[in-house]
Amino acid sequence: MMRRHTRVLGWLLAVVAMVVFCLLGQWQLQRMQAKQALLDAQAAAAEQPPVPLAQALAAPGAVHGVVDHGVFLPGLVLLDNQMRHARAGVKLYRPFRSDAGSVVLVDLGWRPLPADRALPTVAGPPSPVQVRGLLAPAPAAGLALGPALSGAGPQRWLASRLQPDALAAALQLPALPTRVLRLDPALPFGDERDLDLLPNTLPPQRHLGYAVQWFGLALAVLVVALVLEWRRRRQ
Repeated sequence: MMRRHTRVLGWLLAVVAMVVFCLLGQWQLQRMQAKQALLDAQAAAAEQPPVPLAQALAAPGAVHGVVDHGVFLPGLVLLDNQMRHARAGVKLYRPFRSDAGSVVLVDLGWRPLPADRALPTVAGPPSPVQVRGLLAPAPAAGLALGPALSGAGPQRWLASRLQPDALAAALQLPALPTRVLRLDPALPFGDERDLDLLPNTLPPQRHLGYAVQWFGLALAVLVVALVLEWRRRRQ
């Protein structure tokens, strides 16, 4: 009876381990597919002429090239914990309203923080102005710990993540889209920036490699369990 209980417990542990490993492998595959879809959308957008902001917001798909004219609205959002050149800094965002009335948060670039983490003084961009860039998903939020926004001075907020409803309330706007406009680095205003949609993250190929490892571990557990069962039966 004791051997039977041990056998059942062993198989139960093996099945649990295989299920966990397979779920982790499936999660890595989903991450790979999501990132590859984003890169494919960026490549497709590069082959199409840019469109006005309102048209890009209404069009299907996650990424679109945009060119439009309008004004920057009051308010500055500094997204914390943004790495570049192995240095910590903030990304600068300001709300922008096109002449047609569409509103979006514009990524003006990255600025390093000093050792004491003193927030920078940021001059406003030219306004009215023509903007050009990519309408794309906002940076991934990661673990949503603590408040999304905290005050950092008059019409300035330090953000741990870009949460559209909280941002719209702080900036006194009716609503904000979940995507942001990433400015073309060639524009002569703003801070250091590029159009890399996957900064400081793993490329799709790495997620595929991790998925194969997790599925391999699940297979290894199954093989070990079957070998042990075969030996038990022979005895």
